[in-house]
Amino acid sequence: MMPSNLVVDRLLAQLLSLPDSSSPSIDLSLDRLLDTPDSLLLDRALHLGSSILRAANRSSRRRASLHNSLSWPLPSDLTIKVFSMLDSQSLCYAAATCSMFSKCARDPLCYADIDLTTVVPKVNNAVVSTMIQRAGRALQSLKLGIVSVPYVPFGPSLPLVYTIRNAVEVSNFSWNDKKTRQGKESPILTRTCLSTLSCDGAAAGKLLRRLHLYNLERMDSTSLCVALSACSSLIDLEIVGLHIELRQILVSVGKNCHLIERLFFESSRTGRDDSLKSPTCIELVNNCPHLNSLSLRGFKLHDCKVKTLVKGFRKLRYIDFSTSYSITGTFLRNLGHSSSGCLLEVLILRDCMHLKVMEVARFLTSIISGDFSCLRYIDISNKEGLASENDWYHRCYSSSSIPLKEMAEERPDISLVAEFPCEGSFIEMEQLTDSDLNNEVSIPSQLDSHSSGSSPILLADSSYNSDQGSANEDSQESNYRLYEESSDEQDYLIL
Repeated sequence: MMPSNLVVDRLLAQLLSLPDSSSPSIDLSLDRLLDTPDSLLLDRALHLGSSILRAANRSSRRRASLHNSLSWPLPSDLTIKVFSMLDSQSLCYAAATCSMFSKCARDPLCYADIDLTTVVPKVNNAVVSTMIQRAGRALQSLKLGIVSVPYVPFGPSLPLVYTIRNAVEVSNFSWNDKKTRQGKESPILTRTCLSTLSCDGAAAGKLLRRLHLYNLERMDSTSLCVALSACSSLIDLEIVGLHIELRQILVSVGKNCHLIERLFFESSRTGRDDSLKSPTCIELVNNCPHLNSLSLRGFKLHDCKVKTLVKGFRKLRYIDFSTSYSITGTFLRNLGHSSSGCLLEVLILRDCMHLKVMEVARFLTSIISGDFSCLRYIDISNKEGLASENDWYHRCYSSSSIPLKEMAEERPDISLVAEFPCEGSFIEMEQLTDSDLNNEVSIPSQLDSHSSGSSPILLADSSYNSDQGSANEDSQESNYRLYEESSDEQDYLIL
């Protein structure tokens, strides 16, 4: 007796080998056969038709994949190399093209640099987790969050804080409507979006070199610290617009990220985070000796702590304390005689409310006298004017008390930006043209290495706290409010 599978093969082969001219007769025959009260026969016909359709689709895909393999000029290893140069979104598009590309796009090397930043929410925790798992030990860079515009070269003038609410309003996205019309969960990253970095003995986090997070409103300090504890090889950390506490993050960085070279942290609430304490500064300096770029923007920083940081980091070349509320400028005294001051190339103190005109004058005088030989860029602009010596309510709108002309003559190699209200004048050195100023002041190209790529320039209203507190601050604890996430949040994969 002939085996049943061979019988089925022959029957199906005969059915499929019928000429096209007989298709009307086949339709009529099937109609007569199935036009019976026997429901079981009808169910079997539906099942058989579905099976034939699925098999035909599978065969068609295999044939297309074989054709692509034969016609694609690159071997798989070079294809993977090409895919590894694509951004994350383009990689996903390529993976959806055909089976061959999908197989190549799953290689860990293609996920070494993951960039999931978007203008509107499109990514959730499951997407991040899938990509991190695919990268595994090959993961080098991870960027997450909401940005308002595509990346542009980093500039010192504009704040980076940009809330997700503003972003979604532009795209007519309803923030209050958590579910889409199709019943799917909206793609929002929550506090657990980085948990995969700690899985499997921190296999993915151990070799991560760059971590950039933008405007993740549902991230909290505890979850981020857990993620940082898995990132022992981190050299570049950029945090913008997160509702987290400065002290907790710096404690975690000092404890876990001893190789850190660049730290960029911009507060989501300008002038309200007063959590940083002196012991945290000392611990950070002692545990992170390789730091050469430090940006703490929008925090309530006092000169005593800033002095500890700036003079403690011996390789520091880039400093940005823009919109820092309590800085007066006293930390600049004798900075040029320290090892960090000798290497300093960029100093940005833009819109520091308490920055005193006399401290700026002393600093520029020390530069004229020969200190800071490596310095190439200074920004002391202030939209409120500089503070007077005894009363910060009395603002200085004139640059007459600052030796700008002497600076231009003695140090023409330095780009000095000093924009104040009323006068509205930019102080231009020889290498600054009008077109440069119209396109924002550019930091010298040789310093681009400190920013390790590029950063998003995001627009937001930057308001100062009206508190006058610029005295010694260690006596007061922070009352910084942390964002609390609802426990019923769930994560969904949005494809």
